[in-house]
Amino acid sequence: MEFLLELLERVIRQLTSPVLGFLFAGAALAAAGSKFRVPDSIYQFCVFMLLMKIGLSAGLAIREAELVLMVLPALACVIIGMGIVFFGSQTLARLPGIKKDDALATAGLFGAVSGSTLAAGMVALQDADIFFEPWVVALYPFMDTPALLLAVVLANIAIAEKNTGGTKRVALKAIVNDTIKGSAISILLLGVLLGLFINVERIYEGFFDPLFMGFLCILMLTLGMDAYWRLKDLFKVAHWYIAYALLAPFVHGLAGFGLGYVAHLLAGLSPGGVIILAVIAASSSDISGPPTLRAGIPSANPAAYIGTSTGIGTTVAIALCIPFFIALGVYVFEL
Repeated sequence: MEFLLELLERVIRQLTSPVLGFLFAGAALAAAGSKFRVPDSIYQFCVFMLLMKIGLSAGLAIREAELVLMVLPALACVIIGMGIVFFGSQTLARLPGIKKDDALATAGLFGAVSGSTLAAGMVALQDADIFFEPWVVALYPFMDTPALLLAVVLANIAIAEKNTGGTKRVALKAIVNDTIKGSAISILLLGVLLGLFINVERIYEGFFDPLFMGFLCILMLTLGMDAYWRLKDLFKVAHWYIAYALLAPFVHGLAGFGLGYVAHLLAGLSPGGVIILAVIAASSSDISGPPTLRAGIPSANPAAYIGTSTGIGTTVAIALCIPFFIALGVYVFEL
C-alpha cells in the first residue's frame, strides 16, 4: 500500500511537471487544428542543445569516475537493447496482421533510447533529490546502437528470405557506420569527448546547463504535436501496436531495473543510476532511431513504428514509467 501511495503521488507530480505540461500542450494544439509549427531548424537546435548538455555532463563526470565501474552497466545496456529487439521479434512480429519488417522497426525504436525521456528522467531525479552518477547518461549509445543495428540486420534477413527464399549478406559495416554517424549519437559522443578532454566547465555552467530546461520544454511541445499526428496514423494500422506501446515500456524498464540492480550489487551502481537505467530501457527513440530505420528498413511503415514510439511510447515512458521507477527505487532501496 505504501508503494502504491508513493507511486500515485509521483504520477500526479509528474503529470503537473513543466516537461509533461508542454508535451500535453503540444498535443492539445494539434488536436485543436492549430497551424502553429516549431520550425525544423529550431527543433534541431533544441535537440543539439539537449544532447550536447547530456554529453558534456557525462564527459566531465567520466573524468572523475573509475572506468571499471562503467563496464558492467555498459554491458547491461547492450544486453537490454538487443534483448528488446529479440523479444519484439518473438512477440510483436508473430501477432496476426503484423508485418515482420514493421514489427522489427518498432522493436528497434523501443530498444533504442529517447534523448527527451532521458532528459526528463534526469530532471525528475534531481527534483526528487536522488543522486545518480552523471556518467550514467554516457550509457545511451551502448543501448541505442546495438538495438538499431540488430533491428536492421534482422529485418533485412527477413526481407531477403521472403523475396528470394534464402538469406543474403547484410552490409553490417555500412549499417554500423550509418548508425554511429546519425545526428543524435554523433552529437552525444562529441559532447562526451569534449567534456572528457577539453576544459569546458565555464561554457557548460554558463550556457548549456542554465538553458537545459527551456530547450527541453520546446522539444516536448514539438513532440506533443507530432505524437497527436502519429497517433491518428497509428489507428489506421493494426491495433496490436497500441497494446505493445502501452505494455512494452514497463516490461523493458523492469528488465533495465533488474540488470541495474545486479550492477548495483556487483559494481556499486547507485540507486539513482539503477533508476536511470530503467528509464532509458523504458524509453523509445524519437531522435536517432527514425532516420536510421527509414534508411535501414525502407519497406517498413513509419505510421506503425514512429506512431507506436512517438505517439504512445514516449508519453507512457515520461508520464508513467518515470514516476513508477522512481517509486520502485525508493521502495527497493529505502531511499
